[in-house]
Amino acid sequence: MRLAGARVLITGASSGVGAAVAREMAGSGAALVLAGRDRARLEAVAAETGGRAIVADLATDTGRVAESAGAVDVLVSNAGAGWAGPLVAMPHDRLAELAAVNLIAPIGLTRLLLPGMVEAGRGHLVFVASIAGAIGVGNEAVYSATKAGLLIFAEALHEELRPFREIGVSVVLPGVVDTPFFQRRGVPYGRRRPRPVPPERVARGIVAAIRHERAESFVPGWLRLPARLRGAAPGPFRRLVRRLG
Repeated sequence: MRLAGARVLITGASSGVGAAVAREMAGSGAALVLAGRDRARLEAVAAETGGRAIVADLATDTGRVAESAGAVDVLVSNAGAGWAGPLVAMPHDRLAELAAVNLIAPIGLTRLLLPGMVEAGRGHLVFVASIAGAIGVGNEAVYSATKAGLLIFAEALHEELRPFREIGVSVVLPGVVDTPFFQRRGVPYGRRRPRPVPPERVARGIVAAIRHERAESFVPGWLRLPARLRGAAPGPFRRLVRRLG
């Protein structure tokens, strides 16, 4: 799909991966609509990339975001929330927030924006999931579950849209990314592996997924191996995870 002149809605665009995607898309000549909660940062990204800012909380405002964005050629569902710790210690409001932002909002935006793509005869839907959704991560059970749900939603949607070959569906699974995500969730990243990658690397993976209509992309690519191992041999996978820590 050509991005030059395409109208692109990016959620979670005020920082991190979303801001990096906006810069990458702007360099490709796309017309950007940027959604995020942090007004100051979002407007700064919009000014830098020539995009239009929509300040909104996707936990409650998906309808307003879709209406404000109008018809789009590409949706990049990138906004995400995290929480780390034992499940029994997780406040209910944080559980509800993760479910709303990570899973319900992408589904809701897709439901609202997809008819316009079908009518236009072109479009691409990108869902930024996580390696946590493919393998599960201890002390991040709800986050992992929401991202796993996004993976299955994308797969089912891909099948549903088979009659509409002009509409692509991609899911991108980053590993650990060097962004403010961990500061916002309140627990720093402390694992030995994998090492964080810059958000620009994920942004390039997202743009490549759109251009080449890739159904699934891991960033970095080697993360495909543990995901496949878990599916093919869950017992050895769990023993390997315990050994590596």
